[in-house]
Amino acid sequence: MFTVDLHENSNRETQFRSRRFDDRDCSLCHEPGFAAYVSRKPMFDGLDVSKVTGLYASSLTWDFVNRLRDATKMKLLIKGIVTREDAQLAVEHGADGIVVSNHGGRAEETLRSTIESLPEVVGAVKGKIPVLIDGGVRRGTDIFKALALGATAVGIGRPYAWGLAAFGQPGVEAVLGVLRREFETMMRETGAPSVPSITHAFVAEHWG
Repeated sequence: MFTVDLHENSNRETQFRSRRFDDRDCSLCHEPGFAAYVSRKPMFDGLDVSKVTGLYASSLTWDFVNRLRDATKMKLLIKGIVTREDAQLAVEHGADGIVVSNHGGRAEETLRSTIESLPEVVGAVKGKIPVLIDGGVRRGTDIFKALALGATAVGIGRPYAWGLAAFGQPGVEAVLGVLRREFETMMRETGAPSVPSITHAFVAEHWG
């Protein structure tokens, strides 16, 4: 998964405001600095990151995607595509899949939501590669709408994180269970007997 929807640190205003009232010592949980940050990520094991200052590179181009494609036989998904033009370029440069994503809107929240961008991306890909989506998925009805608009699969982030924070693994399982029940309820309500039967006919993008 190659993430292209956050190449600069985001402006997390809620976090910054909370710092004024939080006097806890951050070093009690984690050490400062990039090396300490990535030490919790297994993919950095054994790598010398002593001179690395961040994960974000603002100068990446489609040539970098070509290099990634040539460097591995693994499937390459590009996460952060929200326009027709970039979706077409992703296909041209050998992407095996696309994730319509805006990193939860944490970097730029004044653009279209991912669900609004989805039909444009699906139309540009024309079924050549899978199109996944994440961002703002809070209910089983959101999953149903995304599939109806052409998504191959739907990703969730914050809901299971909330479940994990509240109750650990049982909390995650409970959240997934709620989403599944809501999704199945919507399938029954609309008369969709299977996931492949969920089509564009079930949604109205514009109300007349």
